Amino acid sequence: MWYGLYETILNVKNLIVTKVFYPKARLVRFPSYIRNKKHIIFGEGFTCGYRCRLESVQTAPDKYGKIVFGKNVKIGDSVHIACASNVTIGDDVLMASHIFITDLDHGRYVGEHQTSPEVAPDDREICTADVKIGNRVWIGENVVVLKGVTIGDGCVIGSASVVTKSIPNGCIVVGSPAKVIKKYDEERQEWLSV
Repeated sequence: MWYGLYETILNVKNLIVTKVFYPKARLVRFPSYIRNKKHIIFGEGFTCGYRCRLESVQTAPDKYGKIVFGKNVKIGDSVHIACASNVTIGDDVLMASHIFITDLDHGRYVGEHQTSPEVAPDDREICTADVKIGNRVWIGENVVVLKGVTIGDGCVIGSASVVTKSIPNGCIVVGSPAKVIKKYDEERQEWLSV
């Protein structure tokens, strides 16, 4: 890949900062915001674009969210991951830009003890459910992945999708809420419409 002079200078500067502060990563481009770094594990070859926001949220004096990136994860510009429990991202995952992944909500809106709208959003209980993204997943531009979701290995998440439910291995999903439109058939070695 060929960069212009200015981009090359920025990449060299960012590479030096990356190797000092994130030695396992390949390249972290700044400005990016990494909150509570010791609770974020970067796998070998991690690369991110500009203006990413990776935050391990503190929910108690000694309780932080844990974000784990597998090997060779590449994320685009302006990706925001907010974690108060556990977000795990597998190996060889590719993410486009402007993606939001979260394992938390401010408030409880189903079941017992639901949150009153009279409580300010920032004062509402933090409710969490782990997020797991499998290996070799490709996530398109402007995707949202909500709490409690597991995305299986080899999935493709279409641009602007909102993933609210778990997805099995080898599926292509699109829409809001995201729905499976194709599944990979191992025997025929092709993507089949569902």
